Amino acid sequence: MSFIKDDFMLKNKTARKLYEYVENLPIIDYHCHLSPKMIDENYQFENAFDLFLGGDHYKWRLMRSNGISEDYITGNADIYEKWCAFAKTVPLMIGNPMYHWTHLELKRYFDIDETLSSDTAKEIWDSVNECLKKDEFRAKSLIKKSNVEVICTTDNPYDDLKHHKNLKDFDVKVLPTFRPDLSKISSDITDRMDYFHGVGCRLSDHSIDEINDEMIEKIVFLGEEYAKRGWTMQLHLGAMRNNNSRMFEKLGPDTGFDSINDFPMAQGVSKMLDGLEKKDALPKTILYTLNPKDNYVLGTMLGNFQKAPVPGKIQFGSGWWFNDQRDGMESQMKALANLGLLSRFVGMLTDSRSFVSYPRHEYFRRILCNLIGKWVEEGEYPEDYETLKKIVQGICYYNAKEYFEF
Repeated sequence: MSFIKDDFMLKNKTARKLYEYVENLPIIDYHCHLSPKMIDENYQFENAFDLFLGGDHYKWRLMRSNGISEDYITGNADIYEKWCAFAKTVPLMIGNPMYHWTHLELKRYFDIDETLSSDTAKEIWDSVNECLKKDEFRAKSLIKKSNVEVICTTDNPYDDLKHHKNLKDFDVKVLPTFRPDLSKISSDITDRMDYFHGVGCRLSDHSIDEINDEMIEKIVFLGEEYAKRGWTMQLHLGAMRNNNSRMFEKLGPDTGFDSINDFPMAQGVSKMLDGLEKKDALPKTILYTLNPKDNYVLGTMLGNFQKAPVPGKIQFGSGWWFNDQRDGMESQMKALANLGLLSRFVGMLTDSRSFVSYPRHEYFRRILCNLIGKWVEEGEYPEDYETLKKIVQGICYYNAKEYFEF
């Protein structure tokens, strides 16, 4: 039987009551890596491995840690044997969010209560594969089943965005996000922004793995252009990518060989934001850190540049990547609460390539409600449920809807 009960991760009655307020709210996934092509073409998944492990380097890393040969991860082994290698690893994931995510995915999409292991691998494989033959388990239906209202994909500035255009009549908004390579900013970049804007883009995204004067100059130039268009600028700070050069040469990027960097960022981030503010051209901005040592750096940086009339104009982004777990989420939210206004936080995003990653929003909502419920039950905040309802519903949905003007 499943260990995921109605009170999963909700440790007290206040937490359970708060979760009732947010459980059924729609999802605004304002940053993800879903394929617009797969959405447009309403992709039909071939099998359980294709759905659960195709491109999911979170899971690949754990399989490698379990001594699984690369043949059974990204190699040419039989697809069912690959699934069995994953199933063999799952019971060993105690303390890792992947254990929870995997079983939330099985339960919410396939109504499977059994835990995945070598003993249940064949039964679950057959059950999932039988479901995947049906139209209701194709890409679009999985999105709608997840109660998603908006998806913002991550896109090359030179993409023609034909799939986004084709999706304009889809029940869910699928909007592009402008993600240029900062090493290759060309003269026509503003024309490409205008093109993206016309297809519904309202966010940009940048991965910043080190900060120098050239990087600051580029961000200030781009940020000024984003402000003109009313976009939100996202800055993802602190990844150290492609550490294993041999595997990078073999498999390419985004295959599970990245980690946390530890470069100093306070002065550089300050110069970026101040360079834009001096021109009165600082757009709405979300700052994410991959290194939790910088939670208080970014948490205090927000307050330097907040500006009416936008509540929480400068945001501290949700626990990202390696911080996308209970401790990481709680650390980010506690830092924000200690230093600013948690109640104005725009909440969770999937940052995922998986079409069954949306239970991570449920995971976040349970963690949020448990954290606030604990504060209430310990007498640190009154049982003012009218206000508490506004706070948790805002963080889980309404703040993002207002902030991004979706």
